[in-house]
Amino acid sequence: MKRILSLLLATVMVVLSLALTSCGGVKPEMDLDNILKNGKLVVGMECAYAPYNWAEPKANDNTVKVENGTYADGFDVQIAKKIADDLGVELVIRAIEWDGLIPALESGEIDMIIAGMSPTEKRKLSIDFSDTYFDSNLVMVVKKDSAYVNADDIQDFSGAKVTGQLNTFHYDVIDQINGVEKGTALQDFAALIQSLESGAIDAYVCEKPGAVSAVAANENFAFVEFEQGKGFVCDPAESSISIGMRKGTSLLERVNEILATITTAQREEMMNDAIARQPASEE
Repeated sequence: MKRILSLLLATVMVVLSLALTSCGGVKPEMDLDNILKNGKLVVGMECAYAPYNWAEPKANDNTVKVENGTYADGFDVQIAKKIADDLGVELVIRAIEWDGLIPALESGEIDMIIAGMSPTEKRKLSIDFSDTYFDSNLVMVVKKDSAYVNADDIQDFSGAKVTGQLNTFHYDVIDQINGVEKGTALQDFAALIQSLESGAIDAYVCEKPGAVSAVAANENFAFVEFEQGKGFVCDPAESSISIGMRKGTSLLERVNEILATITTAQREEMMNDAIARQPASEE
């Protein structure tokens, strides 16, 4: 009987050990201590959402090596570099598809998400967010020769085929357009660009930096911006960008302190620089 109990106890211990390993094995309140101890900050992003983040084939002064062998650049990368530098640790970028970012954070695979993510109420149920590090507004990206290029109200897109990125509020707000033909949500920024280029859609919804980026890289594109009262209605939190971290993390206060040292002017300059150097191939 004792031998059986011992075997059962050993089995339970192994299961618990595996469970801890699978969820990172680290308590969120120890996140900061463990990052400092390990000397590494692991950040997750798509590496496919210019100007926030994108992949480069070769290294340069702005890039950080990604674990898949490419190099990451963009506004998010520069924010991540600032945080890692202030913490005095090495920055590690991990390329993860959008839908996999929050699960990767919760499991302990990454320390934070810096990926143009908005701190929506739904996401706050799962993870914590830093203070805002960029604010934007929603626009429509169209072709220059489109019938919708001179629109000044979202209702002018009635009858148009419009879409947005999967699992983002950009896609949800399309319902505010009366009579719109809402297309299937697309996986990423590159798919949106391709769909517009091919004529499969008339427009897609995105934040202004992404639209500026798309237009800079595609001479046949334009974007439509709306005056207050004529554009999309959304929670301000949805059009702002924050850093995602695990619930109860010890990182939150320190990250907010670091973000507070970056002025609004500096952030605008960082974003403009990212737009200027983004590769045309990204779009």
